[in-house]
Amino acid sequence: MSQLRYVVVEGPIGAGKSSLARRLSEYWGVRMLAEDPAANPFLPRFYRNLPAHGLSTQLSFMLQRADMAKSMLNGELLASPLVSDFLFEKDALFAKINLDEAELALYKRLASLAMPEHPVPDLVIYLQASEENLLSRVAARAAEYEVNFPEGYLKRVHQAYSEFFHQYEAAPLLIVNTDHLNLVDGDEDFELLIRCISEARGQRNYFNKSV
Repeated sequence: MSQLRYVVVEGPIGAGKSSLARRLSEYWGVRMLAEDPAANPFLPRFYRNLPAHGLSTQLSFMLQRADMAKSMLNGELLASPLVSDFLFEKDALFAKINLDEAELALYKRLASLAMPEHPVPDLVIYLQASEENLLSRVAARAAEYEVNFPEGYLKRVHQAYSEFFHQYEAAPLLIVNTDHLNLVDGDEDFELLIRCISEARGQRNYFNKSV
């Protein structure tokens, strides 16, 4: 991990961010900071009825992330290197997708009160994948409520991530196209990624393995 003390793996639902973050933390021998969707009691209801449960789901995640940010600022979590499977900015990204105008205004007001400043990663690894691959991966691994996404939802999430990282400049970024990669079980692909991380220079780098 060398000079990297705080690495974030991000990507849309089904991209494999949690699995890769876990493998990186084990490979480097560092801690992992992970989201806990199971701790959000509104999430299954959200996937059944987005308009009715969008705000409650969003606020529950926001408070979970606020607690993590406070722990990081207090030095409890950044006392040693770590890998995380989420970027704090994703909270606002999902809020824009899932909330109507009035709900979004309320969310922003509450977030400004509850969410502290958060540390900037030394590196963000953004996992890309086609919408078809995302759907197949979700179907292969997911909780039942994740399989039956409302029509068009995953496409909106996919597009929101693409637009967000197209403009992202807060931290060095490694963009990884995972359509032809196996970063969870494939040793060769994983070693290629490790080499890309070690050779990354500047603010924006790419890893795209052709067929």
